[in-house]
Amino acid sequence: MIFHGDCGQERAVLRILWVLTVGCFALAGVVLAVAVSPWWWFAGAPLAALLALALWDLLQRRHSVLRNYPVLGHLRFILESVRPELQQYFVERNVDGRPFDRDTRSIVYERAKGTAAEEPFGTERDLYETGREFLVPSMAPRPVRAEVPRVRIGGPDCTRPYDMALLNVSAMSFGSLSSNAILALNTGAALGGFAHDTGEGGLSEYHLRPGGDLVWEIGTGYFGCRTDQGGFDPAGFADKAAHEQVRCVSLKLSQGAKPGIGGVLPGAKVNAEIARVRGVPQGETVISPPFHQVFSTPRELVAFVARMRELAGGKPTGFKLCVGSRSQFLAVCKAMLEEGVTPDFIIVDGAEGGTGAAPLEFADNVGTPLTEGLTTVHQALVGTGLRDRIRIGASGKVATGSDLVKRLLQGADYTNSARAMMFAIGCIQAQRCHTNTCPVGVTTQDPRRARALEVGDKSQRVHRFQEATVKSALQIMASMGVDHPSELGPHMLRRRIDPVTVRSYAELYPALQTGELLHQVPESWAADWKTADPDRFTV
Repeated sequence: MIFHGDCGQERAVLRILWVLTVGCFALAGVVLAVAVSPWWWFAGAPLAALLALALWDLLQRRHSVLRNYPVLGHLRFILESVRPELQQYFVERNVDGRPFDRDTRSIVYERAKGTAAEEPFGTERDLYETGREFLVPSMAPRPVRAEVPRVRIGGPDCTRPYDMALLNVSAMSFGSLSSNAILALNTGAALGGFAHDTGEGGLSEYHLRPGGDLVWEIGTGYFGCRTDQGGFDPAGFADKAAHEQVRCVSLKLSQGAKPGIGGVLPGAKVNAEIARVRGVPQGETVISPPFHQVFSTPRELVAFVARMRELAGGKPTGFKLCVGSRSQFLAVCKAMLEEGVTPDFIIVDGAEGGTGAAPLEFADNVGTPLTEGLTTVHQALVGTGLRDRIRIGASGKVATGSDLVKRLLQGADYTNSARAMMFAIGCIQAQRCHTNTCPVGVTTQDPRRARALEVGDKSQRVHRFQEATVKSALQIMASMGVDHPSELGPHMLRRRIDPVTVRSYAELYPALQTGELLHQVPESWAADWKTADPDRFTV
């Protein structure tokens, strides 16, 4: 009755009666505590506190629900605060959770712990659901490859190529992640011989101390190689790129979860350590602009990548982006052709990728998902005859062996994973990454919370997860009759279009022939190719 009164006067009377009732009980408890026995304070004190809360609720002007329903209105906020936990643990099915369902999280946890990631009684998923994908097994499967393949990163202008693993740690900055989380990830990378992307937050001692291979990422804030005015510092970049553990350098153009916007690090979070790593003043708010200062055209972008490679002593250099306009990426390809310069790798970040914090409108509505973005980049490089010089990395919800195989056959040479690696070090998908209250010490700078993450144990879990996931991918490829990732093709992945129609990816995304865009542009690419301008990013 209290929550559904349909008359303002009746609600006012009910509020008064409710407060008077609490007040009477509180007064009675206090009187009994004074006159009869101090034990009555156990009843009187809480009732007095409730009375004070009720009076505060009536007088405050911020929350209407509390003014109408003093004390009881707080139940709404309490239930709302625990809704994600109730949803995750008691409501959702194993295959319903987002961003990662329970089945996927369980696979990661089990592989990280070294236990069997197997389930009885068959799949819980609806295999006839529109959009469902499946890999094609062979009637002549192959033995599982004993030697794990690696990918040589380094084009004709690279003098220090690097052999990349099939699965690596994707970009996550120190600052977004705790020092213990970074230590665990890099130690795991060192144990397993795979790469660890630093994210754009700078090159910290926690990245360097364990000795794992690093991909140093540079964003629009140029953290770690930043001038006092916020520009790019060539000398600072060259100095840090010379570290032996820095095997590749990557220029971040955009991120899948929030393409086209920068970031703000509040001054309260810029402690002495983060200020030193990022090269910014302590205690001052740091703004990462949405665009780079060092280039403004496709041609300038290509030239800057070449300059980065020179400053890095010939180490593999590339860039990361969330794909948007196909004509803009084709403009970059034209600039590569005209300048005779190519990056050694391109990392395609899907719009389904994660982040510590992003506006919901961007995460939900801006950017190209990984399948389309990856296909666009791969086909554009093939069509311009550049594919053999450039390796492609794919990042965005890669958590299992099947995810890895799907991205390889869609055009990637290797994959990166962020959130699955976080699961491996204990993340429970609490989705409090931006609040500094991560319950397991992964995404926090609170030392009391971060200490819960034990580096020795979690680094072993990272190693085991990566190793088991790559092994799973090789098992899947063997079941498809494939010995090496280079033998995978889009015809091996099928998607259900409607209840009775199934198409392969080769049918859904027709392939370009090598150099086709340079000779006879297909009609489906003609408009984008025509508008692609190497001297401007055409909208």
